[in-house]
Amino acid sequence: MTRSTTLVAALAAASLTVGVIAAGPAASAAPPDPAPAAVVTRAALDPALTVGRGADVPFLEQEAENAVTNGTVIGPGREAYTIEAEASGRKAVRLLPGQYVEFTLPAAANALTVRYSIPDAPGGGGLTAKLGVTTGKKATSLGLTSQYAYLYNQYPFTNDPAAGLLHPDWWLAECGCVPQFDQPGFEPVKPFRPMKFYDEERMLLGKTYKAGERIRLTAPADLAWTVIDLIDTELVGKPHVKLVASNVLAFGADPTGRKDSAKAFDKAIAFAKKAGLTVYVPPGTYRVDRHIVVDDVTIRGAGHWYTTIKGREVALAEPAADGSTHTGVGFYGKDAAAGGSRNVHLSGFAIEGDVRERIDTDQVNAVGGAFHDSSFSDLHIQHTKVGLWFDGPMSNVAVEDNIIVDQIADALNFHLGVTDSVARNNFVRNSGDDGLAMWAESRGGTTPTNAGNVFDHNTVQTPTLANGIAIYGGTDIMVSGNLVADTIREGSALHAGSRFGAHPFAGTLTFRDNTTARAGTRELNWNIGLGSLWIYALEGSISGVRVTGDHYLDSTYNAIMLVSEWGVKDLYSLSDVSFADVRVDGTGTSVLSARIEGSASFENVDARNVGAVGINNCGSFGFPPTGSEFSVIDLGGNDGGGTTGPWAGSWQLPNTITCDDRPPVVAPPAPSPWVQP
Repeated sequence: MTRSTTLVAALAAASLTVGVIAAGPAASAAPPDPAPAAVVTRAALDPALTVGRGADVPFLEQEAENAVTNGTVIGPGREAYTIEAEASGRKAVRLLPGQYVEFTLPAAANALTVRYSIPDAPGGGGLTAKLGVTTGKKATSLGLTSQYAYLYNQYPFTNDPAAGLLHPDWWLAECGCVPQFDQPGFEPVKPFRPMKFYDEERMLLGKTYKAGERIRLTAPADLAWTVIDLIDTELVGKPHVKLVASNVLAFGADPTGRKDSAKAFDKAIAFAKKAGLTVYVPPGTYRVDRHIVVDDVTIRGAGHWYTTIKGREVALAEPAADGSTHTGVGFYGKDAAAGGSRNVHLSGFAIEGDVRERIDTDQVNAVGGAFHDSSFSDLHIQHTKVGLWFDGPMSNVAVEDNIIVDQIADALNFHLGVTDSVARNNFVRNSGDDGLAMWAESRGGTTPTNAGNVFDHNTVQTPTLANGIAIYGGTDIMVSGNLVADTIREGSALHAGSRFGAHPFAGTLTFRDNTTARAGTRELNWNIGLGSLWIYALEGSISGVRVTGDHYLDSTYNAIMLVSEWGVKDLYSLSDVSFADVRVDGTGTSVLSARIEGSASFENVDARNVGAVGINNCGSFGFPPTGSEFSVIDLGGNDGGGTTGPWAGSWQLPNTITCDDRPPVVAPPAPSPWVQP
């Protein structure tokens, strides 16, 4: 049981009676109304549905739609390019100027995080405003900005809402054409494909407030609207202090953030390596506008609520050798070609970047390069391109207990021959591409594959593009105990793909004890719904996949999709794929959509609230009289179903053709605890 769910359970067991706003009435006055009970969720789910899964976080989540408000609840909605689809739980609260949403604290707290959306500037570039925050008798404000939100158009996107098509020579779903050739001059409605509506801000409240006290958020008067998605509240401990250390202040670092402290960090690191000391970064905000190269060093802050290393994105006079046109704050290991860095340990501070557009050649990540025998923990990373992007070959790296939010692209990527490494207990929200990825890029066979890596007990919420967790090739990979919710466009919660020039899958790819919620999106180009788990054989056949103990909750379309591309459907297949002890609670369409040649076995896969035929079997679209080219191997115990009866009814087995590209979507009821008969 996680810290947050343990606290929720303890509050329930104690039958907590919530208190009132701290401002006390006069002796003769009637007592104020009691505060409404706090509704604590995890990824907008009842915490009972996620016990033992996802990251163990120190904060408690409350969704705005469950709070007291005089605003308007928006959603639910799951269609991409809408503000409700990008909200946690697909709902939020829209406030007009002066309207409020008020939360009751479920436990003592002295820190607050608000996830919100405000309008873009008419010409792009974002706005700023102040959100009113009232806690007890104290009224203050929290700065809001949309300068790091709002991307438009086709990949790699733009900040300009009025921009014309970036790629008129690409096929466009909106017209079913290639505009440059089929409809010259075609322009879609603008702004075209708006996305990345949300950002978040956090603040220390200055004192500890008790369970039952209220936090009221009041919309700014100078904005047309403000949307509040959720808050996280936390009881933050005292700053970490390390007296015997290479203290960056001793080398001229400026904790006010006015002066660039990059050279002071370099000097503190050099001294620490000679003296065998840790580099200590005391409370403060330190401006660093370039990379800090680290090797054989430990850097420790006072805790990510107290120590912030913040930088501006800086345009380079000419492109760097790696193609970068900008630089910015980041801690980088040496290049893999130079052997990478070793024995690097970073912890206890925030890294806040200034990245507002996606330029894939830019090295503007919070952590980058190659590392061996290194660790990255207790970091809070925001507004960089990628939180942690590792380019191997490299080995034995641990990424643990971090919060990675509001990224332009991935939160984490193990890329190019990363081996024996783990990402565990990380919390990811609002990545602009895959939340967590392993990309075993082959580069024509010149690089080693990823191998022996693990993604374990992480939480990934609301990636605005692509997948929650994605595995692109590799050997003996494990994805276990994760919680993934609210994928939005062109992706799934869990994905395995032979694509992007990756090495083939080898050994065993294991998905075990993961929970997904409201996952699976409409693939824009195919115009079909994906699965909460999506296995995609695009550049090669896939085998050796084991799925055990996963829970797929409220899948937007299918729970499981197995697919190949039309152009290679007769070349690639699936084999040695098994599903066991899986629960499916609600699908908009099917439990399984098979659009590929091959087979998979199913044992003790239980389903309920299934919206369409249990198995949507298209095979490889040859439709032979002998049945589909894909076979479902029934090993028993596959129970439950929905609108068309048992999901794995005998009439569908082993390979009855039931192909329907776009069955009607039947929204299931909200998931609930599973009671065994």
